[in-house]
Amino acid sequence: MGKLIYTAITSLDGYIEDQSGGFDWAMPDPEVHAFVNDLERPVETHLYGRRMYETMAVWQTVGLEPVTPGAPAPQPEELDFAEVWRAADKVVFSRTLDDVATPRTRLHREFSPEAVRRLKEAADGDLSVSGPGLAQHAFTAGLVDEIRLFAFPVIVGGGKPGLPRDVRVNLRLLDERRFDNGVVHLRYTAR
Repeated sequence: MGKLIYTAITSLDGYIEDQSGGFDWAMPDPEVHAFVNDLERPVETHLYGRRMYETMAVWQTVGLEPVTPGAPAPQPEELDFAEVWRAADKVVFSRTLDDVATPRTRLHREFSPEAVRRLKEAADGDLSVSGPGLAQHAFTAGLVDEIRLFAFPVIVGGGKPGLPRDVRVNLRLLDERRFDNGVVHLRYTAR
């Protein structure tokens, strides 16, 4: 049986986007990126909402298409992440998306806690849920087993919260790591 893991990159005050929708402050350096890659490598299936899927789908072509003239070439840790992402299955929950454009991807119109429970029970590896909207549903249904937060050393003052609202989850700290750029990784299990 797989665990359902929620991973988020947040500002120190807990936002994944600032008030204008920007997240340029959240770009991982090579050390953090390599660490994320190693965490994501065992993930068998990613669960996404529409917006997060559209954000992540760019990884389908990183390293496979020629670099646009004038654009920087992908770094080794970016190429590695792209391979990790392409190797995993994806399930997108969206009422508005007409179709999915990446291989190994299924589209579901509604989030079903029971369907996610079945995915967890049938999984040989872990599953991840990404995006705070979809994660809110998973937290509310009691499906999230582990939380991995990357707190970046910036306060953005408002925006889109990285953790669910109106849900209480008691946590136990499993691990923490501090990176040279000031990012802190916190890993919790839900009790």
